[in-house]
Amino acid sequence: MSENTKISLGTFVGIGMAMIATVRSVPTLAAASWQMFFYMTFAVIFFALPVSLMSGEFSAMLQDAGGPQLWVRTGLNQKWGFTTAWLLWVQIFPGMVMVASTLGPLLGNTIGNVSLGQNHWFTLGCIIVIYWIITFLNLKFDMVKIAGNFGVWFGVYIPFAVMIIMGIAAVVKTGIDTSSVLGTFAPKKLLPDVSTFKYVAAISFIFTGIETLGVYVPRMKDATHDFVSGVIFALVAMVVLNILNAICVADVVPKGTTELTNITQPVILFCKILHWPLWIANVFSLLAAVGVILQLSGWVTGPSQTMIQVAREGLIPSSWGFFKHNEIGVARNVILTQSTCITLFALMYAFPDINGIFLMLTNTTTLLYCVLYFLIAIAFIRLRYTEPNMNRPYRIGKHGNFAAWVWTIFFIFGIFSIAIVTLATAGVVSAVSMIVITIILTIIPLFINAHKKEQWLKDAQAYADSQK
Repeated sequence: MSENTKISLGTFVGIGMAMIATVRSVPTLAAASWQMFFYMTFAVIFFALPVSLMSGEFSAMLQDAGGPQLWVRTGLNQKWGFTTAWLLWVQIFPGMVMVASTLGPLLGNTIGNVSLGQNHWFTLGCIIVIYWIITFLNLKFDMVKIAGNFGVWFGVYIPFAVMIIMGIAAVVKTGIDTSSVLGTFAPKKLLPDVSTFKYVAAISFIFTGIETLGVYVPRMKDATHDFVSGVIFALVAMVVLNILNAICVADVVPKGTTELTNITQPVILFCKILHWPLWIANVFSLLAAVGVILQLSGWVTGPSQTMIQVAREGLIPSSWGFFKHNEIGVARNVILTQSTCITLFALMYAFPDINGIFLMLTNTTTLLYCVLYFLIAIAFIRLRYTEPNMNRPYRIGKHGNFAAWVWTIFFIFGIFSIAIVTLATAGVVSAVSMIVITIILTIIPLFINAHKKEQWLKDAQAYADSQK
């Protein structure tokens, strides 16, 4: 690789921050009040750092395309590699509904109709209509480039900057509001309690996606030193930015009134405190809504590429036609299937408890990710013993496997803690629903693999040959 394609430590840190920066999680973090410090520390030590370091070693060692699917297939076997690819795809069913659920409040606030944005039927309609419009656009146009160039600015950078600037100004003016979510400080308030356990999953998974940083290891000038330094710097920076933002939000939102899907709620309150015109909140909502739409567009085709790949390998019934794609590389059958499944999950918003549904979708996505991350952890430590002499340009620990075991244990402890707390605080009906959905979506790829036929691969190869 030429020096021109190498990336510096500063560039790497910027990429890392862009990957995990999001304003969607700020209301949830703020809802945890002073306990946000404990939960963020837990998330970094037992989730973000372990998965980042593991992905760094995996990516440096296995530089072919494939990511987690390739890692698990190499560390375990093809069956679990396929299951990993499947989970990476199906997690977007509840995950994208969760993301899209912010559109209702944002569009309602854009036109100055707050009550409309809080209506669950309006939220449901926004999710289904907008997602299907995005789906059809992705079938006709290369929307990925548009989403990548503008989505992160509208959906992340601008909203983050506006919220932090206004939030700091509001806090400076009012001081600590004792009637807010934040309330007065006391050392014991830093320790977690049962009332905030329900936010553990959402806060921990602020860092979801950081495992993809590992793909940049081969391009780093000094991966052995810069990778760990860059990951730690990016994590610290994001923790500071998220907590600073969340403190400002928690200090203006009255206790018991947090709207988890409405990131404009604190901006409206900032405007009132600072006596700034409310059109600032309207513009903020519009920009954030555009950002969410563009980011959703990027997710329409992104995870589907995983399913196209496994279909080409003959791991999925050829009758599904998942290996067929158009001139811009979009698999119509995959996209329509996932959009249909996302619509089914969106129907949960037929129930009026918007906060409750949002948390359930978040937690269901979390459980699916927990299974995925557990497979990555097991594959990682197993590969240390099955392939001890494999070239590892970046390695956790210079000698032996002690450091690898420490981070693996930390990671597995974090995964199980998040899953157990999530289920324990969800309520019986929600917990059972999440478990059933997770089990069904995990069993499906195992069932497909058990009934795999050679004809699937022949059909995929015949299609590939016909496209040459």
